[in-house]
Amino acid sequence: MDPVPFGGGETSAAAEHGRICALAMECQRDLQECVDAYPDLFPSKPFDGRLFSAVALANAFGSPWATAADLRIAIKTSMWNFAADWQIDYLAGTRDEVQRLITGCLAVADGTKPAGGSAITTFLAEIVEDLRGGPASGILPVWRDQLGRWLAAMAREWEWKADLAAGRAAPPTFEDYLANADNFGTTWVNLAHWIHTGDAATVARVDELWAASQEVQRILRLLNDLATYRRDVEWGDLNALMLGVERGDVRGRIEEMVEHSRKLIDPLKDDCPEAAAYLERQIGFSVGFYGVTDYWGTL
Repeated sequence: MDPVPFGGGETSAAAEHGRICALAMECQRDLQECVDAYPDLFPSKPFDGRLFSAVALANAFGSPWATAADLRIAIKTSMWNFAADWQIDYLAGTRDEVQRLITGCLAVADGTKPAGGSAITTFLAEIVEDLRGGPASGILPVWRDQLGRWLAAMAREWEWKADLAAGRAAPPTFEDYLANADNFGTTWVNLAHWIHTGDAATVARVDELWAASQEVQRILRLLNDLATYRRDVEWGDLNALMLGVERGDVRGRIEEMVEHSRKLIDPLKDDCPEAAAYLERQIGFSVGFYGVTDYWGTL
């Protein structure tokens, strides 16, 4: 797009923000297709219009140089992430239900056709098929491993909550909780995005990208917790602030991790400039976003 012809300063800044918001609206069309195709996965409570807009905006501001087509896989995997989180965290009533969902998802990721008409596995199979044709499909084994990590982390959190509710165990420590940040799902979405938009350099440096993304994911986990403490108490969820740490402690830890993330991201900027910028922008967007609101609607 040509530069704005009528001035700089705030006018140009607002024009860029407007362009990114327009990109988000284009992304929301793909997002709506997911919702329309799998309505049972996205009940209006808690999947309201604000959640959909927030997902589209987060992806657009994370990669403002991209097109809606570039962001299509990131949008789809983000929506699958939310749907599967809801299935495990709030709908699953027993350990067997959690394990059946995990087993079905891993089988689909390994190439098995979805069994029994499950919407969550059918949606995942669609994503797997999309990723097989990606320019950086060499990352697929790492993506599959990260899916396993995400599902294991979700199951671990389910166990923690079930044990706490039954009085069988004390809460996890803050360090154990933070070590379980794979349940946030960011790295899994990032890897899918890089498979769809990456190149040979992305494949060559995927281990370093993964490590940087993991640190960013831990940062986002804690930023989310600072924003959602009251909601987590109401919903019976876990939150870092329930584990013997104060807000100041969590903010201090975030600052340390942001500094460490820079050391992981900076060496990637020559070979993988867009992926590196994407990770930095995830932090920046989330600092601003979680300072005001979060994604989920009401129950």
